[in-house]
Amino acid sequence: MKSDELEHNDGQSRAPSGARVSREAAPADGQGHGPPPTHQRAWASAPAVHLAPAPYVTIQLASYITGLTEKAIRRKIEDGKWLDGREYRRSPDGGIFISMKGYQAWVEKG
Repeated sequence: MKSDELEHNDGQSRAPSGARVSREAAPADGQGHGPPPTHQRAWASAPAVHLAPAPYVTIQLASYITGLTEKAIRRKIEDGKWLDGREYRRSPDGGIFISMKGYQAWVEKG
C-alpha cells in the first residue's frame, strides 16, 4: 500500500486493519521497526507485579477462566449441580461468586 493511500483529511493515518494511527506514534523508519513511544517504555523498567489468583470470582470472570458460558454457570447453580458453599457462594448483597477451588474439585470429580 502506498503512503498516500493511507492519508486522510484529518492528518491521521489508517492502518490496513482500520485502526487510527497518529503520525507522531509511527516508528521513525516507517516500517514498523524502532523503539516504541516513550510513554510505552516507562513501565518496562518497573518491577514485575505478581498477582495471586482470587479464591472467588464473578460469574463473568469464571466464564473467561473456565470456558463455560455465563448461562451454563447460572444453569448449573439453578439446577442444583453446583451447591452454595461448595462451587459458589453468595455475597451479603446477593451476588454470586464462583469458588475456583470448588470448580476445580467439580472438574476433577469427573
